[in-house]
Amino acid sequence: MRYMMMIKARESLPPSPQLMAAVDRHAQEIRAKGILLQAEGLAPTAAGARVRAADAKLTVTDGPFAETKEVIGGFAILKAGSRAEAIELGRQFMQLHVDILGPSFEAECEIREMFDAPSACD
Repeated sequence: MRYMMMIKARESLPPSPQLMAAVDRHAQEIRAKGILLQAEGLAPTAAGARVRAADAKLTVTDGPFAETKEVIGGFAILKAGSRAEAIELGRQFMQLHVDILGPSFEAECEIREMFDAPSACD
């Protein structure tokens, strides 16, 4: 099964080199095991936009989004044998952050199973 792991936190300065090195080591380890399929960090909301549909109209809002308390800072697509395994992978990733950034670190890791894409032959 494939799962998407999204990291939500307050938007802040780029991560420390120490954290990035630890995340890179962790990613290499789980990629070598065939668990990590894809992972990316996201640019700040100032570089983004939102397209909203309401009342049959579309509106576009350029970032940054001041009303947003937390943003998705990055994501990973994982291959896990079960929901419990995916949750454990998320726990390990968040623990890595706590170990490096300390008790003041606050974030959330949302883990959701992905639907399989329909086959073009169906």
